[in-house]
Amino acid sequence: MTLATEVPKGYVAAATSAGIKKSGKLDLALIVSEVVAASAGVFTRNLVAAAPVLLTAPRVRAGRCQAILVNSGNANACTGPQGLEDARDSGRLVAQALGVAEELVAVSSTGVIGVPLPMSVMTNHVPLLAAGLRSDGFDQVAAAMMTTDAFPKVASRTVAIDGVSCRVLGVAKGAGMIHPDMATMLCFVLTDAALDQQLLEALLRDAVNRSFNRITVDRDTSTNDMVLILANGAAGAPPVTTGSAAAKEFAEALDSLLLELAKMIARDGEGATKLVRVDVEGAVDDEDALKVARSIATSQLVKTALFGEDANWGRIIAAAGYAGAKLEQSRVSIRFNEVDMVANGLGLGAEQEKLATAVMKQPEFTVTLSLGLGRGSAYYYTSDLGYEYVRINADYRS
Repeated sequence: MTLATEVPKGYVAAATSAGIKKSGKLDLALIVSEVVAASAGVFTRNLVAAAPVLLTAPRVRAGRCQAILVNSGNANACTGPQGLEDARDSGRLVAQALGVAEELVAVSSTGVIGVPLPMSVMTNHVPLLAAGLRSDGFDQVAAAMMTTDAFPKVASRTVAIDGVSCRVLGVAKGAGMIHPDMATMLCFVLTDAALDQQLLEALLRDAVNRSFNRITVDRDTSTNDMVLILANGAAGAPPVTTGSAAAKEFAEALDSLLLELAKMIARDGEGATKLVRVDVEGAVDDEDALKVARSIATSQLVKTALFGEDANWGRIIAAAGYAGAKLEQSRVSIRFNEVDMVANGLGLGAEQEKLATAVMKQPEFTVTLSLGLGRGSAYYYTSDLGYEYVRINADYRS
């Protein structure tokens, strides 16, 4: 939960139940910086991109932003020219309510694909959101972003820049359609530190590659993925410059923040009961290690074994073998936490499997694969895959 004291200076927010969701839950939110902020973003690589992505990406990449409008329950994706016009009109409503330029408004959506955005909702509720902005509204924003999420996702960090405390706040959503490049989610990061757009974008891309691009739930990448970061400088600290000690400290805080949020998303995988870290070490290089980690983490057979608490290491070594990385079976070892399961490509027997099964009953654990070929290493976070995932997605639209 966020408190007003944890929110970066110069940011306010509000959320409401506008009727987009049939449930009547919160579904529309607005985040505003009181001054124009430097901005950067990372967006879906899906070639079927939603209207809000098409509208927002060039605005954010221009380097300046002041407001973010987000709705859940409707993705405004695959809605044609009208969908793009609806996204533009939604941003225009925000701009008019706040008295800012339209180009300073980012628009984002999440929910069902192929359904027109109910514009009467925007017309009626955007002015009310603008009138209700407050510094302690971010918990409600996190709730309003949720679709199949089991819980809201909020995290914060504080970093000292030349003796001045600067805050970094992140709100995110995601539980299904989660896969790298970028995992399926929305995430908005706000800081009162001062950074220019070029540095902000470089730090964000690096942090996303180490967090949201290292999680998977179901190998599906959405039409609406979006990570935005705003830096308004309201803390009063000197500007963070490339290569400075302050830049390093800010990068560490951002990395830590996004990884925490990413792990929340993987942990909240639809119907998931476990969060599992896949560590690969001893690869010929980091690129090969990442291939193996991704292959294991995304294997449906591995994920169902995790759900069944079945220490079926054969599925793990098989997924490593088809990853496209260099591998010599006779050098592979596997362990669950500290329990050795495989050495030199061979299983270590029933007693070790029994100990590994006990590890798998924990809600969070690590599977480590050592290839014995070099110094390359990488990690991935995955969730298990069980009956509830099928139930949720079999009737998602109803």
